[in-house]
Amino acid sequence: MPSPYLTVILTIDEPIHMGATAAQGPTSWDTLASGISAAPCTIVHDGNQHGIQLSLTPLGSRALFGMPTAAIGAWMVDLEDVIGSDASELRERIAAHDSWDERFAILDEVFLRRIDALDEVKFDPTLERAWQLLTADAGNARVADVAADVGWSRRHLVNRFAGEFGITPKDSARIARFSAAHSIMRRVEIPSVAEIAALCGYYDQAHMARDWRELAGMSPSRWRAAEQFTFVQADDTDDDADLSA
Repeated sequence: MPSPYLTVILTIDEPIHMGATAAQGPTSWDTLASGISAAPCTIVHDGNQHGIQLSLTPLGSRALFGMPTAAIGAWMVDLEDVIGSDASELRERIAAHDSWDERFAILDEVFLRRIDALDEVKFDPTLERAWQLLTADAGNARVADVAADVGWSRRHLVNRFAGEFGITPKDSARIARFSAAHSIMRRVEIPSVAEIAALCGYYDQAHMARDWRELAGMSPSRWRAAEQFTFVQADDTDDDADLSA
């Protein structure tokens, strides 16, 4: 689902199969990276998935990939195209272990090695400030107010922002608001849609429903009824638990 994060997936055993998007046809990946998009991606599966999924902030993209989020855009790409042979090393080493502690230790080792090897992260502090303002508080900041806060014209903010993040300031706030609502909708017990709309800064329930139809392809109540997988977090004491989702 659309979110203000980049997605990285490392599969174990079987590849992940993605349905067609507006930008790409159906694809299959052993490892993938994708940027920030205002459209959902469909995962095609038989009810089983096995692997690790990471959510990266734009600053994380700079630190790990050495590139802006906009370099990936809304595309799904092979992680090897982004980080080279480190991607295949990650997948092979992670697949060779059954312990999640060992798998996560390998992930930390390789990614920390990449951070050490790359030059110091060059992230414009003004853009970082603009991103934080637009995506914090469920995306309720106004673009004009953010431009005034950082001392740029609205046009300059839009151009610089899109060049770094691959989306407009308005879309970033919209995605952040949607992501906040989506997080609440994933809970086992949820408030009414009207209450969620109010909590996340929508004008009303109809406003939230319109945004969901555009960003998720369906209304929030329909999504909730159709969702087959609740979010499950294994107990910390269960060493053998499968933490994949």
